[in-house]
Amino acid sequence: MTTQTFNIQEAKTHLSSLLQAVASGTEVIIAKAGKPMARLSRIEENRPQIRFGVLKGKAMVSDDFDAPLPDNILSEFEGRECGS
Repeated sequence: MTTQTFNIQEAKTHLSSLLQAVASGTEVIIAKAGKPMARLSRIEENRPQIRFGVLKGKAMVSDDFDAPLPDNILSEFEGRECGS
């Protein structure tokens, strides 16, 4: 990776071209009075890899999974008194 250093005024004037350089892999350092203040670098996309079937055979869903909840349990979820 190559690195280029620019002062603040240069960076303000040429921001669009600096971003193009960053997109192609150049690291850009922005300096104030010769002292490095900031670094522009490309953001690498870090997409998690989807792995299907990881829990196959390890998790079970009961036959009544989507059956209505009994009133006493439903009332707890809804924050109401049992029988209301």
